[in-house]
Amino acid sequence: MSEFILSAKGITKRFGGFTALKGVDFEMAPGERVGLIGPNGSGKSTFVNCLAGALTPDEGSIVFRGDDITTLPSWKRARAGIARSFQIPRPFKGLTVRQNIEVPLLFIPRENAPKADEVDRILASIGLLEKADASPKSLSQVELRKLELGRALAAHPRLLIADEAMAGLSDGEVVEIVELLNRLNESGIAIIMIEHIMKAVLAFSERVIVIVAGEKIADGEPHEVMKHPEVERAYLGQ
Repeated sequence: MSEFILSAKGITKRFGGFTALKGVDFEMAPGERVGLIGPNGSGKSTFVNCLAGALTPDEGSIVFRGDDITTLPSWKRARAGIARSFQIPRPFKGLTVRQNIEVPLLFIPRENAPKADEVDRILASIGLLEKADASPKSLSQVELRKLELGRALAAHPRLLIADEAMAGLSDGEVVEIVELLNRLNESGIAIIMIEHIMKAVLAFSERVIVIVAGEKIADGEPHEVMKHPEVERAYLGQ
């Protein structure tokens, strides 16, 4: 078994004549916290879409927990242990908060139907147990982000991709989401955070990867990466 939970080699993705990713390599250890940053249009979303299965790379390979998943569809990757949250939450508005958590629990294969206490445990872990019977329409923005993460958590992931889970939130709400992601990580889940809020990236990440114009230009300890001349020029505008 590899020492890495995820290993991506030479990931290249083209859209017509445009090359969005150019041979990106990425390895992640079990339980690691990784921040993924880069300017808008840099290729971050394309890269995580290749990891999660929304896109298939034109070149390269992706291995997850020892299995080649390069061409595996996204629903099979979810069952294998890769979950993602999205920047814009889209809960099932006709269902309660509790029922929104039950849906992915039913989707993941298991011997028995999910138990009520499992749903309560997930709701408690994201701070929404008291809102279990409420409609998602009544939730605040930060609560919707927590529900989005809870739905991903219900899939029992070994790897969670959190895509801009803090966009548009206040400083205090950003702290809440960082704390939630840290608790999820402490439970053994490896997490990739895609984020533009640098204080959140620095507070959360053990390692930061920078993608610019489809290429990985830096990979290392957060504060060292931020001192990298190319990162300062391309990402910080200096």
